Formats: sequence, structure tokens, C-alpha cells
Amino acid sequence: MSINIVECLTEAFFPELPNFYSGKVRDSYDLPDGRRVMISTDRQSAFDQILAAVPYKGQVLNQTARFWFEQTVDICPNHVLSYPDKNVLIAKKLQMLPVEMVVRDYLTGSTETSIWPMYKIGNRNMYGLKFPDDLIKNQKLPKTIVTPTTKAAYDAHDKPISPDEIIRTGLLNKSQWKSLKDISLALFARGREIAAGNGLILVDTKYEFGLSSDGCIVVADEIHTPDSSRYWYANSYKECFKAGREPISLDKEFLRLWITKRCDPYTDLIPDIPIETVKEFSNRYIHLYERVTGQTFENSQITTPIIDRIRKNLSRVLPEFFAH
Repeated sequence: MSINIVECLTEAFFPELPNFYSGKVRDSYDLPDGRRVMISTDRQSAFDQILAAVPYKGQVLNQTARFWFEQTVDICPNHVLSYPDKNVLIAKKLQMLPVEMVVRDYLTGSTETSIWPMYKIGNRNMYGLKFPDDLIKNQKLPKTIVTPTTKAAYDAHDKPISPDEIIRTGLLNKSQWKSLKDISLALFARGREIAAGNGLILVDTKYEFGLSSDGCIVVADEIHTPDSSRYWYANSYKECFKAGREPISLDKEFLRLWITKRCDPYTDLIPDIPIETVKEFSNRYIHLYERVTGQTFENSQITTPIIDRIRKNLSRVLPEFFAH
């Protein structure tokens, strides 16, 4: 697919809407009636930095998450109210729980909270779990595990934490921890099953949860997207693993590995990412959407700025803010 690199949504600020908040990828607005407008931009973050703008990335994230929210609503309610635009979700505002639930099937990763970097330097007790010796990078773990992290602020780092610490420090109570763990494992099992049916391995993922006004646990933010998950091609995994090569991925790890081959992203200046690398990254995200959902990605030629299209669609569903 030919991509025009300038066709990106790098910010989604609308002065008509109240309570603007800009995250790493999403720009959000909290409305007075308890709804939250969440706009997925094309910003690409990794290693807690904004690194590039990737064409169609926001649309891929929003529509991939939509697919998965619809496929898992029988397991856990989600925060979705409507999708007025390809890049926009209107959701219920929740009381977010301060723990991210990370579920893993493989010993892999490249970030500070991933289990492989910690295992590589000798750690065998991580996240309250004991790991055997002699495991190899990208090896399937003996069983599916949950490795929670703290939920950091925008400019801070998530931190590994054990279930005992979560309960002892009052981040969650015992009942909440058990519920989040059970729900996370069930969501992951559903994702693994659907991914396998489409020739993919769901390697690991993270979930964020909140409480609704009546105290129910609700899954929020995104689910099983290439930003929050790792996906490998199933048919080439064994060959790559035996040869000691990185599995072929359709997720953010492609960009992380490009960076870590060139610098230490936590101490060095990250080099500019070439346009061709960004295009390849965009293509992988689009292919993942099509592979997972079985749907053709709508990448029609952009004739008007994305921000104008979003404004038009928001004014249609939120006329009380945009009517002039």
C-alpha cells in the first residue's frame, strides 16, 4: 500500500470541548454528563517517549479495540458507548483502578517491565512468581502468567509489583485482585483462541480496568491492540525460535527492536526513524487489523484533514458543544 507520510493526526484539540487531556496516544475530553470522548491519534510512543507519527495508526487502534470489545463483552463489560468516527470512541467515565494487568504466555520483551530483560540479568523471582533456570528468549512459558504493574502518570514509568504488594499497599483489595486476575486470564484465553484461528500467536497483552458508578469492574482503554499486545505469526514461530531469530511480529515490538539495536532508549538520544521504517510499521499495524478481524481496512484517500473529519462527526453527535 502506498502511504503519504504527511497524512497523520498528531493532535486532536477541540477548544469547544471541556476538560482536555493529552496522553501518549489518545487525546480525551471529560464531558459534564459522565461521558469521555477518546480520540486515537497517530502518535507512536515507546520507552515512555513520543517517537513518530504513523499513518492510519489511530484508526487501526480504535477499530481493532472495537473488534475485541465486541468479542469479549460476555466476559467483562466494557466502557464503550459509541464510535462516532474511525478514530473516536465515546465511553463511560470510570474510576480507574491503579494497576495494569499484564498477561504473558512467552518469555520475551524489551522494556524495563518485560520479563526477559530481568530474567537475562539473573532474576528468577519476578512479580511474585518463581521462574525456572535455563529458559530461552521467546520460549513459551510453562503456564500463562499475570505480571501486574503500577499505572504510572504520563511522564513516569510503570513499575513491576507483586500481588502481595498490591494488596498490602491497598492498591486493590483481595476480592478486586482475584476478580481482575480471573477476568484478565479469561480475556486473554479468548484473544489467544481467536488469534490462533487467524494464524497468529497472542504473545502477551495488558488490560486496564475501572469501576462503574455502581461499583462493577469494567475493562477500559484498549484491548488486544498492537500497541498493548504482542502478536507473532504462528507458522514461522518455531523456525525462528530454533534459529535464534526474533519471531515475525505485527506489533509495536518491531519499532522497539529497531531502536534497541541502535541505542539504549533509556539513556541515549533515540535516532530519527526513517520514513521507510515508519511506512513498514504502519503496514504491519494495518495487516494485523485485517488478519485479526477478517475485515478490509478502510484506507481511502484523505481529501480533507483528519481533524476536520473528526470535528464534523463530533459536531453531529455533540451538537450542544459545537453549535454556533
